[in-house]
Amino acid sequence: MGRKPTGRPTSFDIAYEAGVSQPTVSRALRGDKSVSAKTRARIEQIARELNYTVDKNASSLRSQRSNTIALLFFEDPTPDESMINPFFLAMLGSITRACADRGLDLLISFQRMEDDWHVQYQDSHRADGLILLGYGDYTQYRERMEQLARQGTHFTRWGSVSSDASGVTVGTDNVSAGRLAGEHLIERGRRRIAFLGHADDHYPEFAGRYRGLVEALEAARIAPDPALQFDALTTEEEGHAAAQALIDSGTAFDAIFAASDLIAIGAMRALTEVGCKVPQDVAVVGFDDIPTASLTTPPLTTVMQDIRGAGQALVETLMAQIEERDLPPRRLPGRLVVRGSSGTAN
Repeated sequence: MGRKPTGRPTSFDIAYEAGVSQPTVSRALRGDKSVSAKTRARIEQIARELNYTVDKNASSLRSQRSNTIALLFFEDPTPDESMINPFFLAMLGSITRACADRGLDLLISFQRMEDDWHVQYQDSHRADGLILLGYGDYTQYRERMEQLARQGTHFTRWGSVSSDASGVTVGTDNVSAGRLAGEHLIERGRRRIAFLGHADDHYPEFAGRYRGLVEALEAARIAPDPALQFDALTTEEEGHAAAQALIDSGTAFDAIFAASDLIAIGAMRALTEVGCKVPQDVAVVGFDDIPTASLTTPPLTTVMQDIRGAGQALVETLMAQIEERDLPPRRLPGRLVVRGSSGTAN
């Protein structure tokens, strides 16, 4: 089991007090789910009472691990100079917290399509694995993901969960979330619902949201109209341009479901410019629940992605790969946040 405590507290001292083996203590203190919650809580309590701290250097030497993971952001065009999608910026806090809870250090950098991420981080032992946020056109990004998977790089990314060979993905259940948005607008009496956002293999998260909208329409016996789908990427400018194209097309519509909040905010600006009132003339729903969503006029109804759960799931999924454990569930539910932009039920 353990040995009688002597001198500076060690994991063997904790094992002695808890009546378990030292490997069990090590697994418990790094959050390994193979240790029961009750045993883990007892070990953590004893560690606190003994003022025990993990010797990261010794632990790393034993495991040949750096106890560090790298978080790489894909550069996105933004109105400011951050070059980080505000949704991913909001996720940073939850990832940092999840790392701190596991005693991990976090490196943060930008990813570029031409960079050799595995050489810069895992292969050089700077990090045990990678978390990737954002990717642009998935058809271009997928080849790089498949290459990393073939090379055995430990990585996970936020995106559309699929069964292809592009590695382990954590993401929102976009189809179910899109269905929520569609059902909400239909309950508000809307029948001509436009979708602003790409709806093809290049942007699978957006495509899932559109598919959910289509399912909601079909369930309500409303025929989806392909003429109400306009491509847009995640910027206010793209949302404004897509909404302007929708208006210019002359196709009748009474609601907009935007694939992101930034697209929705740009669309609301375009509607205001032509004298359309939100929500009286056109109801609007976004996706993400970025901080700005509650500050628009009227405040934006949107689908909230589980930011806190996302950070925990990304870190846990990556560590499961590194520690060769079974992967946890990787789809998270979205939640509708109803505000003024979608009006009241008829």
